[in-house]
Amino acid sequence: MKISELKSSEKKILLFDIETAPNLGYIWGKYEQDVIAFKEHWYIISFAWKWLGEKNSYVKALNDFKGYKIGEANDKELVKLLWSLFNQADIIIAHNGNSFDIRKANARFLKHNLQPPSPYKSIDTLLIARRYFKMDSNKLDDLGDYFGIGRKLQTGGFQLWLGCIAGEKKSWTKMKSYNKHDVILLEKVYMRLRSWNTTHPDLNLIYNTTNNCPVCRSKKIVADKVIRTKTTKWQSYKCLECGAFHKDRIIKN
Repeated sequence: MKISELKSSEKKILLFDIETAPNLGYIWGKYEQDVIAFKEHWYIISFAWKWLGEKNSYVKALNDFKGYKIGEANDKELVKLLWSLFNQADIIIAHNGNSFDIRKANARFLKHNLQPPSPYKSIDTLLIARRYFKMDSNKLDDLGDYFGIGRKLQTGGFQLWLGCIAGEKKSWTKMKSYNKHDVILLEKVYMRLRSWNTTHPDLNLIYNTTNNCPVCRSKKIVADKVIRTKTTKWQSYKCLECGAFHKDRIIKN
């Protein structure tokens, strides 16, 4: 079974990407300066998400919620929605998610006095790219370009963030398109990398299935070679759809 064939109620693998506002502070100069004092800390201005294998992707921003006020750093309702998605997910996929997106999200959960979401496994496509390959750049945009599967949308630079903070409708529209496109590209990059990830969470355990590929759940698996260690023999299997390998220990009676 391909992931795309799963019922909506089964889809518990979340891809997401966040965009944040900058910190505002006081400094004496321009080059390599220490912040004297913070005027306003960062907050989430938008995030995009999709469930792996589904066609639709989604995005929400501060100006989508009732009570939005231009220039106000109130992301509580946006963060509550993100928390609800985390709480549903068994696996969360993000690019640089372990160091940035997930930890930033957790910081805002804590800020708004939300309890930890239900436990989940994380997959960081940046860490997969760094661990198994030596490419010139591991940025999402460069990986998409290297694989020939697409690139990020152009933002026009920091002015887009300033436009959103100022409440410009065109800026919000562009930010949402940019954010949403990132998640679509993220899924394509993940699909290219996933079979190389030897620490990929076992989908058979998550979906309570057996004898399927633990990476993509395909039933098209074949026995490969026997792997021997000093004390154990393992039978290696290869998935004919995604190309991933997995193994089971051979137990002698």
